Amino acid sequence: MDICIVHVISFPEIVNIINQVSAVFMTESNLCECEVPIKVVGDIHAQYQDMNRLFDLIGRVPQEKFLFLGDYVDRGPQGLEVLTLLFALKLRYRDRIFLLRGNHETPSVNKIYGFYNECVMKYGAGIWWDYQACFNRIPLAGLISKKVLCMHGGLSPELNHLDVIRNIPRPCEPLDRGLLIDLTWADPTNKGDGWFHSIRGISYMFGKGVVQQACQMLGIDLVIRAHQVVQDGYEMMAGRRLITVFSAPNYCGQFTNAAAIVCLDEDMEVNDCCW
Repeated sequence: MDICIVHVISFPEIVNIINQVSAVFMTESNLCECEVPIKVVGDIHAQYQDMNRLFDLIGRVPQEKFLFLGDYVDRGPQGLEVLTLLFALKLRYRDRIFLLRGNHETPSVNKIYGFYNECVMKYGAGIWWDYQACFNRIPLAGLISKKVLCMHGGLSPELNHLDVIRNIPRPCEPLDRGLLIDLTWADPTNKGDGWFHSIRGISYMFGKGVVQQACQMLGIDLVIRAHQVVQDGYEMMAGRRLITVFSAPNYCGQFTNAAAIVCLDEDMEVNDCCW
């Protein structure tokens, strides 16, 4: 049975969690560095019960280490519950769970696609603004064992060195173009090797050649990103140098997709887990 968060946690307690975790995010680099073994999780989109089933299936923090790639809110019914659990885990086990920012962790998106209305219904409009300030402090990318670059969206023409990510100032709110937008919005494509205008009308689509060039230039072996529904929960592209992972099963009740995570073991071997 679903239990609404307002019956469990008070408004002042929620605000306290938001403020504390915002401070923790600001102690981290924009490029979170973590080590294997680790489990990489894609979009959750407010599907709190499904996220709990994921934990039941593969283990929980702190026994397992996790990197989440963003899009915690919108579309589904329980974005506040998702955020509160993940933020509480981050406060208690900050070296066992890492959270990145997705494109839905921005006001222009989550005011439209459900999170704003959820905040108003459960705690009032004021808390929505508290969350936006927090989202502006969430790191934008992750680097696993120096060799696996992770983000929500994708690569960028501006990404010629990892320090470019590290040097993005925070707090920050995405504009309509640039590295921050690309990290949260860009998509891979099989239609060519280069850069293409995105069908989303924002950021770019990038081909196999871009992925291969980025791996060589940045000294990495693999890119893991989320952002797109894929039928099997994960999809490999660019000669297995890029993985898309999506972790919200039967997304929005409108798709029949499986969900998946990417597991990296101690030897940097990649395994998927689908459900």
